[in-house]
Amino acid sequence: MRGAERYMPLAEVPRDMNVSEAARTADAVLEELRGAVIADHRRLETILTAVVAEGHVLLEDVPGTGKTLTARSLATALGLEFSRIQFTPDLLPADVTGTHVYDEHAGTFSFEAGPIFANVVLADEINRAPPKTQAALLEAMGETQVTVGGETRPLPEPFFVVATQNPVEQEGTFPLPEAQIDRFMVKTELGYPDRMGEIELIDRRASRRSRTPAVDPVVGRKTVLALQSVPETVTVDPALREYIVDVSRATREDDRVDVGVSPRGVQRLFEAARARAAIAGRDYVAPEDVHAVVHPVVDHRLVLTTDAEVRGVDPAAIVEGALERVAVPSMAD
Repeated sequence: MRGAERYMPLAEVPRDMNVSEAARTADAVLEELRGAVIADHRRLETILTAVVAEGHVLLEDVPGTGKTLTARSLATALGLEFSRIQFTPDLLPADVTGTHVYDEHAGTFSFEAGPIFANVVLADEINRAPPKTQAALLEAMGETQVTVGGETRPLPEPFFVVATQNPVEQEGTFPLPEAQIDRFMVKTELGYPDRMGEIELIDRRASRRSRTPAVDPVVGRKTVLALQSVPETVTVDPALREYIVDVSRATREDDRVDVGVSPRGVQRLFEAARARAAIAGRDYVAPEDVHAVVHPVVDHRLVLTTDAEVRGVDPAAIVEGALERVAVPSMAD
């Protein structure tokens, strides 16, 4: 059954959504996504978790794994306005934010909004543009606004960026600066489907005329905003709050790390854990929620020492080491 058929009409969604409704909403959206995207369920859940937590997503993978399809399908399933920006070496900041255009007849300048003015912005192959253009997203991602010509303009609500990038070792790419990386709540990949997944991919393609699978809206803007408010109602035990902080701080103490998780990163881990609990239908965060999101939230924020990079150290191994060193708190009944 399609998610749109299982989900209550938008008009019936209460203003104050509870965790049970949030879980059912998330399940419907994920089901609709799985109808179009062949990918691991946990990775799709990670992307949706970031959306619920009002965060941005960075998808890094080789071409052809469905990154663009995932972003477009997500926007459609959520019933949100979608915009795609193809990042290229000659892309200018004004091509992202917009610019003032002179009207000869009126003798005045008017603002022409750029593609950043949408609910879901796909920054496709973001690391193919030079750093100056990449930086055009910083204010938008951090403050949900852009400043053009000295005038600050708010962006639509909700607003989140799904950026895709090819692996940095590929030719013609510009590594994202640390400040940009830190703006992404999660970084994940889609990966190659398994053998049965690729067979299903071919079977789906053979049964339709269009090259792109169809996705139906499951919810709408008001419901997405209600969904994003649910994590604020999820409680986090003080012991678990300390656990989040201690795991984050442990990454900074590793000799292989030059720069560990920033205070912003600690907050994002906390927010992602609450969002994951809401998606799971719980009004409290459990250790499993932290473990489910810790790698997508933390790994990409670690800056390794030169020696560690030369030796090919995986940031995920450093995070695993931090998890092993910090005792998991017991949860009260």
